Amino acid sequence: MTTPVPAESDGRVRFEVDREARIAMITLDRPAKLNAVTPTMARDLVSAVEACNGDDEVRAVVLTGAGDRAFSVGSDIRALDGYATPWDFRNRIDYCDALRRLRKPSLAAINGYALGGGLETALSCDIRLSASTASFGAPEVKLGWIGGGGMSAFLARAAGPSNAAQMLMTGDPIDAEQALRWHLVSEVLPPDGLLPRARELATTIAARAPIAVETAKINLRAATSMSEDQALEYERDLQTICFATADAAEGRRAFAERRPPSFRRR
Repeated sequence: MTTPVPAESDGRVRFEVDREARIAMITLDRPAKLNAVTPTMARDLVSAVEACNGDDEVRAVVLTGAGDRAFSVGSDIRALDGYATPWDFRNRIDYCDALRRLRKPSLAAINGYALGGGLETALSCDIRLSASTASFGAPEVKLGWIGGGGMSAFLARAAGPSNAAQMLMTGDPIDAEQALRWHLVSEVLPPDGLLPRARELATTIAARAPIAVETAKINLRAATSMSEDQALEYERDLQTICFATADAAEGRRAFAERRPPSFRRR
């Protein structure tokens, strides 16, 4: 049931697979440091993503933080001085890049602070659910730099350019209700209802045709970087690919026979 990913003593990434529900749970587990990510944890997250991509039984992924204070506050600032040169820093293993390589649908269960790289981590997931106690911010400008894990692009896409500019240029956080109004998150839930709702939604997604779900994810990301005409043509091509799968044929049979479909990722 549980596949641990090795990590350093003061922080780890927990990786668990519920085979029955076909859901993987990835937990940033360093609550004493607000789940700040170390280089070792970043490597562990890469390993977890690779494990999910290589496991056909994993059909949805939930990402959260340990404890009740933080989802993640991003990279451990103390570790940043460990890079020998700025070029080494530029070419570091980036946990947000890893998450964006995840082929399976991903849900962020944001249970507390989502700051800096923690916000970028959440923005790298397909669906974001928030506890009512969570807060969101891009505080790097207060320290003399900006985010580098996709902050500007993904924040502007989610919240709009003006709202993104306010967050990026002031570094000040917003609360969960503001995040909902700005479309950074889909739902705001009581803290004790966050993970149950994330699991419920992940279970629903995992029950759908997996090739179709993964294709929908590809299509959504591609659509934002294409012209309208290109996006329509690309969508029709992807639809045709899905339509030719055994799962699509099973879906049509199940509909005709008035029974639940049994999708096999074929």
